Amino acid sequence: MISGKRSSTQPVTRVEDVDLGVLDDTLSFFIRSLNLAVTRDLDARLDGMEVARGTGKVTALFLIDRHPGIRPSLIAAASMKDRSAMARILEDMEKNGLIRREPDPEDGRVQALHLTEKGERVSREVQAIVRQSRDFFHDIADEEYAQVIDLLRGLYWRIVKAHQAKGTRL
Repeated sequence: MISGKRSSTQPVTRVEDVDLGVLDDTLSFFIRSLNLAVTRDLDARLDGMEVARGTGKVTALFLIDRHPGIRPSLIAAASMKDRSAMARILEDMEKNGLIRREPDPEDGRVQALHLTEKGERVSREVQAIVRQSRDFFHDIADEEYAQVIDLLRGLYWRIVKAHQAKGTRL
């Protein structure tokens, strides 16, 4: 439905007839709604795996795989989570045998994170599943998909860098 006032007093019975009103021009509404849909799809694909359900485990798994020895604070910043939330995620991953913590070689007070053999195997499996996530957007042309990825990537890095420059947590 085109945004604007509904002139009818009849109840709306189909979702495509819902007037979103102010939400129709609100980026956060669309981002949150799409995030819910994409997350449900990914959770279904990951069903039964240690990293299914919840947010942050897949990101942490991939970042640790790509950057062995990475610090928890960097994963928190990159995934836009607070440190306490990331600590809970990492604790869960450690209990499931996906990661191990070691003292950072440069600063023993800091943890360096590494994948276990199991974590490496799970990371490969999950990466294969995530690569299929393009299927969720099968009705979007490749060019449009690439444009959306480029736009969102730019917004992501702008936000991450702005918070880093201010020294604020996301």
